[in-house]
Amino acid sequence: MHPSGPRPVLSGLLAALALAGAAPPATGGQAAAAPPAAAAAASARFDLSAVDTVWSGHSVRSALAVTDTMIFVAYYDANRQLTVASRPRGDDAGWRYHKLDSWVGWDSHNYVAMAVDSVGNVHVSANMHRDPLLYYRTTVPGDVRTLVRVPVMAEAKVERSATYPIFLHDGAGRLVFKYRDGSSGNGNEIYNIYDPGTGRWRHLLDVPLTDGQGQRNAYFVGPVLGPDKLFHIAWVWRETPMAESNHDLSYARSRDLVHWEDSSGRPLRLPITLSTAEIVDRVPEGGGMINNNTVVGFDPDGRAMITFHKFDAAGDTQIYVARRDPAGWTVAQVSRWRGFRWDFRGGGSLDSRLFVEGPVPVGADRVRVSVVRDGRPIDFTLDARTLRPIAEQPGVRLAERLAVVPVPAGMMLNTVEDGGSGIALAWPSRPPHRDRPDADIPAPTVLRLVMPRGDHAPR
Repeated sequence: MHPSGPRPVLSGLLAALALAGAAPPATGGQAAAAPPAAAAAASARFDLSAVDTVWSGHSVRSALAVTDTMIFVAYYDANRQLTVASRPRGDDAGWRYHKLDSWVGWDSHNYVAMAVDSVGNVHVSANMHRDPLLYYRTTVPGDVRTLVRVPVMAEAKVERSATYPIFLHDGAGRLVFKYRDGSSGNGNEIYNIYDPGTGRWRHLLDVPLTDGQGQRNAYFVGPVLGPDKLFHIAWVWRETPMAESNHDLSYARSRDLVHWEDSSGRPLRLPITLSTAEIVDRVPEGGGMINNNTVVGFDPDGRAMITFHKFDAAGDTQIYVARRDPAGWTVAQVSRWRGFRWDFRGGGSLDSRLFVEGPVPVGADRVRVSVVRDGRPIDFTLDARTLRPIAEQPGVRLAERLAVVPVPAGMMLNTVEDGGSGIALAWPSRPPHRDRPDADIPAPTVLRLVMPRGDHAPR
C-alpha cells in the first residue's frame, strides 16, 4: 500500500497486513504483553531513536524508504501535517525535516506512500480517499527540502478521484505508480511509469488493468514478484462501499506489468472484468472474505499461493490457502477455529479482527502461514505437498519484539518495516475509527526509528 517471504515489490508497504474495508494500514495491533526478560532480550537486538511526535487519533500508515546511504520517513506530525524527514544511515542526529501543504483528517485510507527513484529523487503521494491525486517530487536528488507538489502526474481526467497510492518497481527496476481511480464499488486500477531522464510520468497501460463496468471495483493485493520472475496479483470484486459485498477471489500474473495472463498462461485482454477474470474461489457476497486480506505467497517449489479467509459451513471464520496445482486451483482450509466469526459490515476503515500474510516456504517440505487474530499473532505450518495443517502456534511480530515501547491505553503499536535492511518505524495510535471523528483528541505519541543493532552504513 509499502512487504516477507518472497518480498512484494511494493515500496514501503507490508501488503500482507492491510485494513479490511480500507487501505493497507500500518501493521501491528494490540500486542500481547511479553514477559519483561523476553521483551528486554528482544529489544536488545534493536536501537530505538525518536524521529518526531505524531498524530495518534487514528491509525494511518507512515512511509519508510531506505537506500544504501539514506533513510527517508514520511508521516503526519502532531499537528496532522504531512512531513518528510531524512538522515544518513550513519548519523543518528542528522535529521532534516520538511513540511508539505497537506493535513490528514480522520480517514485511515489516507496513508502515505513514498519511493526513491534511480537517480535519488524522492516521490511522495498521500492523503487521498476519492480525492484529487496528491503527489510531490524532489527537484534535487535526496534533498527532502526541495519536495514540490506536481499538479498533474500523467493525465488529469483520471486523477480527480484517487485512492490507494502504491509505488513499486517493474522487472527492469523502473519506478511504477498505481492507484484506484473512482470509488468503492465503481473504480479502475491505473498504472503509471516514470522516466527519470525526462522527469515525466506516462501511463504504463493504455487501458485500466480492471474495469468494474460501473457496477463494482477490484481490490488488489500486489503485484508480488515471485521466484519465477513473474508478477502475481490477487483480488476480490466489491459491489458497493459495504465491506460485506466482497466476492470472487481472482488472480492474474505478468512478466512486465503490461501483458497479463491467467494461471495457465492464457492471455487476458485488458481491462479484466468479472466475466473474463480467472476465479480462484467463488466466495459469494456476505461469505466472510474481505478486501486486502487476499495475499500472495509461494511454496517451496515456487508455485503461487494465496492466503484468505471466509466462512466455513458452520458459519465460523476460517483461514484458507489456494494454490495453483497442475490440475487447477486447490483450496485448503488451514484453521479449525470454533465459535470465531468476524461478521464485518458497513463502510469506512474497520478495526480489523484478522490480518493475513502470504504463504512462505520453510525448507523443502513445509509452508508457513502467519495471521493475526484479535491482536495475537499465529503461525500455521502446512505440509507443502498436501497443504494439510501440521501445527498452530503463537507467532512473533515486530510489535511484540518492541514490547519496551510504551503504548498508551486504548492504542496499538503500528509498525512499518523495510524488508531489505530490517530498518523499521514504530508509533502508537488509536485503531481506525470508521473514518469518523472521535469524541476527543489524544496527546501526540513518539514516532521511533528502529535500527537493527550493528547497522553501520557509511555516513
